[in-house]
Amino acid sequence: MPKYVIERHIPGAGALSAADLQAVSQKSCGVLRDLGPSIQWQHSYVTDDKLYCVYIAPNEALIREHARLGGFPADNIARVRRVIDPTTAEA
Repeated sequence: MPKYVIERHIPGAGALSAADLQAVSQKSCGVLRDLGPSIQWQHSYVTDDKLYCVYIAPNEALIREHARLGGFPADNIARVRRVIDPTTAEA
């Protein structure tokens, strides 16, 4: 199943409280439950003004539907083609 990184521009994201982040997470999980098991949220990175979310989904359209239903921006969606890490240098 393809993996995607979604860039979401959310001004002040880094200053959101734990309760705010919990509410956003709960909303996302509720939408995911409604969409079914073919789309999965793995994790997100919160920076000052953006969230970078990693999802597994069959296509970009389903990720856009999740964003629409949840009221989340999906400013950029990039399909992950490969994953590298320090061990890649050893190959």
